Amino acid sequence: MSYRKLVLGLALGACALAPALAQQMTRIVVPFAAGGGTDQYCRILAQELNRQGLNVIIENKPGASGIVAADHVARARPDGQTVLVSSLGILANNSVLYDKLPYDPAKDFASVTQIAYQPAIVVGRTDLPYRNIREMVDYAKAHPGKINRGSPGAAILTNLAPIAFEKEQGFSTLHIPFNGDAPALQALLGRQIDIHGTSITGSLPYVKSGKLRVLGVMDSQRLPQVPDAPTFKEQGFDMVATLWYSLSVPAGTPRPVIDRLNKAVNKVIADPAFVERARAIGMEPRGSTPEELDRFVQVEADRWLPILRSLDPPKQSH
Repeated sequence: MSYRKLVLGLALGACALAPALAQQMTRIVVPFAAGGGTDQYCRILAQELNRQGLNVIIENKPGASGIVAADHVARARPDGQTVLVSSLGILANNSVLYDKLPYDPAKDFASVTQIAYQPAIVVGRTDLPYRNIREMVDYAKAHPGKINRGSPGAAILTNLAPIAFEKEQGFSTLHIPFNGDAPALQALLGRQIDIHGTSITGSLPYVKSGKLRVLGVMDSQRLPQVPDAPTFKEQGFDMVATLWYSLSVPAGTPRPVIDRLNKAVNKVIADPAFVERARAIGMEPRGSTPEELDRFVQVEADRWLPILRSLDPPKQSH
């Protein structure tokens, strides 16, 4: 074979390989059950990333407060094709709540970007004898042990914030954790639990239909999706808690791969049309650099881990 033919053959081979590489599948692993708020948002994000030419699918791996998903991604090949939807629970709180983790939150992941945030809320059935957080607190104190409270998982902020609130106000509820928001909401609708710590995303359809009521919003201002729902502060309680979501990849993923994913995601979440779609389900898109995300996670951990440790929760196994 001549040198010219050899060079031409290599060039043609490279051209043939390029589309194949472009079509490599990227799996975004969501640590919650399908149908919940985070899952809904990530599916919208995946749709837009696919329109950019990426081959993105959503893979749900609920269980053990995100441990199942985190362990799966930590063990994946560091090539940018397996991406974890991270949260405060996965990156910090699980280390306090569980006796042993199969992954190291500080060493097994590399940050990509923030993707969204939203305030935590408490919702309840409309047949309950209390219509807001103030009335719920009074009822709980007058009827100890009568309120069953659900959450998407023990280490998730929508469980920790209510626990901290209950301790501060001197009452308690019976916590019943679920593998994600959607199963907990179904249990709430089925009257297996009374109230649920959540976000507006998954619960909004049920609130709009009158099946559920927002008892309180853990923010300084009301939610535009449910303007009639009062904040905790309006009811005399100084409680602000924000749920946030980010993307992480296995440690060792090359920085150029991280940067390409960061750029693609931040392009999507800055688009006004995407922002409108996200806000319609209660999410507020927010991006960042990997370094900004690292600093943000540290600030959040410094805020919530002392509260979590002060509660002295029993160590769980996964």
